[in-house]
Order: sequence, then structure tokens, then C-alpha cells
Amino acid sequence: MPRLTWQAAELVTSTPETGTARTLRLRVPGWRGHLAGQHVDVRLTAEDGYSTRRSYSLAGPADGEFLDLTVESVPDGEVSPYLTEIMRPGDQVEIRGPVGGWFVWRPGGDRPVLLVAGGSGIVPLMAMVRARRQAGSDAPFRLVYSVRGPGNVYYADELRRPDPGLDVSYLYTRSVPEGVSRPAGRITQADLAEAGRPAALAPDCYVCGPTGFVETAADLLLALGHAPERIRTERFGPSGG
Repeated sequence: MPRLTWQAAELVTSTPETGTARTLRLRVPGWRGHLAGQHVDVRLTAEDGYSTRRSYSLAGPADGEFLDLTVESVPDGEVSPYLTEIMRPGDQVEIRGPVGGWFVWRPGGDRPVLLVAGGSGIVPLMAMVRARRQAGSDAPFRLVYSVRGPGNVYYADELRRPDPGLDVSYLYTRSVPEGVSRPAGRITQADLAEAGRPAALAPDCYVCGPTGFVETAADLLLALGHAPERIRTERFGPSGG
């Protein structure tokens, strides 16, 4: 595998997803491509030489020299406020990647897939949804998306559009929109039994979100009979890395 090196990435567009998150489209000349589920390291360097870096999941499949990152602004963060509030088209950062080979989905075959997202953990899972669509895959996808309230849903317009073979269910933990009967609360075994896929179908399961959410969701999937080797997890801490 080639050694990863830092590359210049130029911001092309910055699109709001929620009140605190934006999707950044970056142009990286010579980008060698990536798989859905991988991430990159982003490095900022100040004029005095101080540098800091964070890891961000890629939000879409390979697209030539372009890549998308969806970044949630973290209060008092060193990187995310710059990316979401200060950076303008034409500005550059350094990136290194792609990183990761376990938490990935590759087109090919028709095995069912269950995606379980907590908050901004939707990002690498959305890359898988988009990669499926791009490849014209027949693999049936089901997304269970746990989010605080309707105003916190990433990619809301895109997920509302018809996408044959993709089913989406929302679980709200704090604010429930009108017409939704499930009360606000954290994900439960009953939620995954109803909105997920039966273990008998042997789906490939991908779970991403904060550490506590991921551990809970993975345990619930095991309790429902899903095979451990079919459950892949990705978690992040307060920094979003």
C-alpha cells in the first residue's frame, strides 16, 4: 500500500446541512480515490507553525479529484469552527488519506445491508448509500437514523427523495415531530427489531456514532441474533475524530 502523504485540498463549495454542520466539497489534484466508509485526516497550520489535525469521514463515493466532508462545528474546537465558519471557496487545507479498510462497503453482490447511525455518525453511512446509488447496486439497504430532533437531520432533502431499495427510519431522542407516535428516547431493541432487518437474512450491519450509542446499538444487534462478524462499528469522541 502506498505511503500516505499530505496533499493540498481546495474548498470548492460549503453547503449547510443543519444549523451547525456543513458539507465541504474539496478539490484534491491527484486524489487516488477512496471507498465508502473511509476517512481522511485534515491538518491546519497557523502562521507561527503550530498545527493541529482531526479525522473526518468521507460523505460520498469516489468522484475523481473531488471529495466531500460533512463537518459538525464543535464549540471551542480547533479545526471544525474554521472549516464550517471561516473557510471560503478557494481556501486550502491539507488532507491525508484515505484511511481505513474495515468499515467500508464495496459495490457488488446483493447481500442486504443495515445501517445504524447516531447523530453525525450518518456521514460514512451516507457515503455507502450514495455509493450504492452510483453503482446501480441491487443490494437492499435499510437505514435506522437516531437523531435529537428533525432539525438535526443531515441530508434531509436527499433522504426524503425516493430511492428504490433504500428504506429509512428515524428515531428521535429529544424532539419528536408531529405525527410520529414513538416517544422521544434512545434506541432500543424493539426499535431495531421493528425498523432493522431480521438476523435470519444475515445482513451486513454498519453502526456509527458516539461511543455510547455504538456500544449500545451493537449489543442490541447481538441480542437480536446478528452474527458478530457481520457487525462493523465506527465510533467517534467529542472532537469528532
